[in-house]
Amino acid sequence: MGVERSHHEQHSPHATQIGATIRRQRKLKELTQTQLGEKTKLRQATISQLESGEGGIQLKTLTDVLAALNLELVIQERSASTRDIEDLF
Repeated sequence: MGVERSHHEQHSPHATQIGATIRRQRKLKELTQTQLGEKTKLRQATISQLESGEGGIQLKTLTDVLAALNLELVIQERSASTRDIEDLF
């Protein structure tokens, strides 16, 4: 018997990978989730939610966090060799 998750609790593999990439970059810049939240005017819980790949994160939240970490989102066609979304970052 599986546990059902609401729409906002579901984790997609890509969202989880993006979140892990953001966490790694935040730690490389020696920032806590709270400090990143202060830079973006977001709550620490929102940063945690983004890093864990939880659903319901707004695109603006993602772009604000990327900007605060001096990162950018690049959208391009997948190449045959791109197996993992982290390859795009």
